[in-house]
Amino acid sequence: MTAVSPAFAATSATGPEGQRLTVSKSAGLTAAGETVTVSGTGYNTEKGIYVAFCVDNGPGRTPTPCVGGVDMSGESGASVWVSSDPPSYGEGLAEPYEGDGHDGSFSVRLKVRAKDANTDCTASGVTCAVITRNDHTRGGDQSQTVRVPVTFGGSATASAPAGPTTTATPDADASASTTGGSGGSGTSDTSDTSGGGPLASTGSTALAAGLAAAGLVAAGTGTWLWARRRRTAD
Repeated sequence: MTAVSPAFAATSATGPEGQRLTVSKSAGLTAAGETVTVSGTGYNTEKGIYVAFCVDNGPGRTPTPCVGGVDMSGESGASVWVSSDPPSYGEGLAEPYEGDGHDGSFSVRLKVRAKDANTDCTASGVTCAVITRNDHTRGGDQSQTVRVPVTFGGSATASAPAGPTTTATPDADASASTTGGSGGSGTSDTSDTSGGGPLASTGSTALAAGLAAAGLVAAGTGTWLWARRRRTAD
């Protein structure tokens, strides 16, 4: 049997409450973008989460900004909202968990690319990761923040970190959160250290207008409230 290249090995990380986040490929991704499968187990189904690709600002700091921004159409694949009990405006937009209680699981497809207009994950000193974090309904609660770091190599043969599995250090208590990191994008970081705001900062006034048109509320200038339409079955 032919051995699987390390670049294609799935990578997992463990969250602060034992959640397990797995990404089908995390090393040597093509900078222009690749679609990976992101799955999780052991999540609390009473808490909705965002699944996205974001700048990792370190323990106790919200991962933000996120590459690709808001996915209003459900077609770009840049982000996924997972919730079994979303607010009324999220019905039909959020993907439900499988399972219940603290045994919630999910499996989604996510488009991961190295950069957008605001963020460059290939810049020196910038670490980006596929992440989960509690959605905007959970304030400063980082109990479901889990990170799997991602690297880009431009080809499938790029070198990968030793071993197929990494374990994330559990996040510090949310009270330790501080504004962190420039995100390496050349713009000021507007990290949501309270956890009560939207997932990522885009700095786009047009985006805020689009959210208003969708009947959602933008929480502050240059930030957004994430929503996506549920994809129709294949």
